[in-house]
Amino acid sequence: MNSAIGGLAKKSLPKFPGWWLALGPGVVWMALAQGSGELIWWPYIIAKYGLTFLFLLIPACLLQYPLTVEIGRYTLLTGESIFHGFVRLNRGLGIFLWILMSVSFLWFGAFASAGGTAMAALTDMPEGWSPRDQSLFWGYLSIAVFLIAILLSKVVYVLVEVFMKLVALVTVIGLVWACSNDEVIGVLPDFLKGLLGPVGPMPQPWDDNDATKLLTAITFAGLGGFWILFYSYWLRDKGSGMATHVGRITGPIAGKPEKVTTDGNLPEDNLENKTLWSTWMKYLRTDALTGILGNMFTTLMSCLLAYALLFPKGLLPEGYEIAVVQSQFFEISWGEAGRVVFLVIAAAFLSDTWLATVDAVSRMQTDIIQILFPKTRRWPARRLYFIFLGMLTVITSLTMLLDAPGPLILTSAVIGFVGTVIFPVALYFLNHRLLSPELPQWARPGRLMAWLLGVSFLAYASLAVAYLYVTFRG
Repeated sequence: MNSAIGGLAKKSLPKFPGWWLALGPGVVWMALAQGSGELIWWPYIIAKYGLTFLFLLIPACLLQYPLTVEIGRYTLLTGESIFHGFVRLNRGLGIFLWILMSVSFLWFGAFASAGGTAMAALTDMPEGWSPRDQSLFWGYLSIAVFLIAILLSKVVYVLVEVFMKLVALVTVIGLVWACSNDEVIGVLPDFLKGLLGPVGPMPQPWDDNDATKLLTAITFAGLGGFWILFYSYWLRDKGSGMATHVGRITGPIAGKPEKVTTDGNLPEDNLENKTLWSTWMKYLRTDALTGILGNMFTTLMSCLLAYALLFPKGLLPEGYEIAVVQSQFFEISWGEAGRVVFLVIAAAFLSDTWLATVDAVSRMQTDIIQILFPKTRRWPARRLYFIFLGMLTVITSLTMLLDAPGPLILTSAVIGFVGTVIFPVALYFLNHRLLSPELPQWARPGRLMAWLLGVSFLAYASLAVAYLYVTFRG
């Protein structure tokens, strides 16, 4: 291990700006997490297998809490990205995760085309086009709109946070309204029993082809794979904790780019910092729980709707109707207004994923390049960010053409799951072994979080073994 962390300068922790101003990354986390598992794979599993696997949902969401907090802890204490921490821990590990991350995000344009399936069903435009071509049209249009919005923003993160907060609000209100129907409320008692364990026999035999979908649903009950690392970058550009000292990426219309530093700092050991850190940790836990519990709530509502409306008829969200079949029963229950509301929710669910992901991945690539190749630090981070933004826009626009949204999302999820198994171990050695000795006593992580990381690792490792067994047996 390379304990270069000890060479970081010591600075004061910034004052806490207040809860209303500080909260934000957790809401972005929640809105982005609503993109795949919540709308697609959990409803698919519920629609096909009833309440058989529902009891896994809440534990799957809670498993991400220690990972999210430890990712945030590193950034709040150093101002550095979590990827910088992984490189400090072991350069080879950092490069391996970088390559894996880059491959896993080649297909995230599928979320734009998945959102396009909702808009195509809502408008039936362009007239005379096939569902596939209509979905791709709306997917490309949403990419163009988001790209223009980024180019016209003064601070890119501010755009992302405001938009994602709006999406989260629309989603929650829409789902609560949808769940208020008598048909949905009538199945609520059985649904609540399903949270405690399987209710009755499996309604149909298990299909091994659904192993990847169940893996994706469990892993992405929140932000799974490399998506969870985005949280570090949102905290960084939000200026949370020691990240206040590192700067943030500005948009083209902001004039001269703000200087963004790669290396961070450590908090000085004094009474004022000790008091401030206590508040910052409360903030980190609250912000992380905002994302996780908010996402859990919306996922449960999506599953309730799937159990009430899709399961009785055996309708499954697949292919280029991945966000469409659910709307048919909304139309029966609530008329045209219900269908429209659901498709608007679905479009918001899925299309915003491209915006948040292209921004976060561009940040990650910029950060990693400047970490691994120090000579590139002579260039403004903004320049590299927009180079990667352009490259990712082109790449994801091309990969959207390769297949329907579902298989592309599953491909990304399986690759990302490798990272999910590695993260708990890497975070333990980074925060509890490498960083901890360099910190004041009051800033060191406790044993509880180490144990919780262990629980997450055992759960994800067991899931990986089960997935490999089901996939390759025989």
